Amino acid sequence: MIVVVIARWCQAGGRLDSVRFTEHELTAALTGAAKTVFAAQDRDVRRGRRDVDEAWQALTTVQRFQLLDALGDQVLPVLVGLPDVEVEPGTRPTWPEEEITRVVEDKLGPDGGRLRRALVVRGRVALVQAALAALPPRQDPDALIVPDHL
Repeated sequence: MIVVVIARWCQAGGRLDSVRFTEHELTAALTGAAKTVFAAQDRDVRRGRRDVDEAWQALTTVQRFQLLDALGDQVLPVLVGLPDVEVEPGTRPTWPEEEITRVVEDKLGPDGGRLRRALVVRGRVALVQAALAALPPRQDPDALIVPDHL
């Protein structure tokens, strides 16, 4: 499902020529941002009646796709636009909030008034931070052990 969202974003003019995220990392990041948005929208999750993962699994595939597709246009260009950083194995990549804000503003364009633009920038920065928080720790490619049966 995430591959479809990424492919649709690429077909719509997005570029993935300087990829610093794996497909698995982009999937985890976009899913983490989607779960954050869904948790804010779902009344039972907000009131603590059920867990966000339980509520996420209760969604149909189409509902999950619609949420991921809507967020993909907002999160993926910013993730791809972030500058390269060195990431030690076992840690997650991090960027200062100012850098994320700068990339969001660059990708946003000149639409809307000053107040509306400021609100959209703050919202997208929060989405990207939620996506970055959901990234799995980087693994050392030299330390990967491939089972003999593969």
